Amino acid sequence: MRVRIELELADREVYGKNKMRQELDEYLCKVYPKMMVNRNKDMQETCMCWGFEVGDGWFNIINQLMGNIQHHLDWKNRNEEVVPQVTLDQVKEKFGSLRFYYTGGDDYIRGMATMAESMSGVTCEVCGNIGESNGGPWIRVRCKEHDNE
Repeated sequence: MRVRIELELADREVYGKNKMRQELDEYLCKVYPKMMVNRNKDMQETCMCWGFEVGDGWFNIINQLMGNIQHHLDWKNRNEEVVPQVTLDQVKEKFGSLRFYYTGGDDYIRGMATMAESMSGVTCEVCGNIGESNGGPWIRVRCKEHDNE
């Protein structure tokens, strides 16, 4: 198990630390295909071509957010399209918290995204445990175990 984790960490060094594991990325693409229409487009069209530029620790926040958004859209649009379908433009870490950029939606969805972004500010980006902002030159949210990463 330790070798597998070390290999995964080595792979992330090549692609950047703020890169969600491929299997988690693929899961989100499979479960939320309506939101992921930009995922495989050219980099001149969308920043989603880079994938989810966050650590695995924020996976649950993003998964719950996307699930709640799609549920809201499906419910609101059950008879006719009232709220435009959300499509992701970019998901990344910036200044130690989640940035969830999208097209479509309504004020209710904006509120959900804002809440998810604020939750990331107290969630370790590596493992998902309770974390704190390190306040260093590169702002990151880490738990005590991952504080030096």
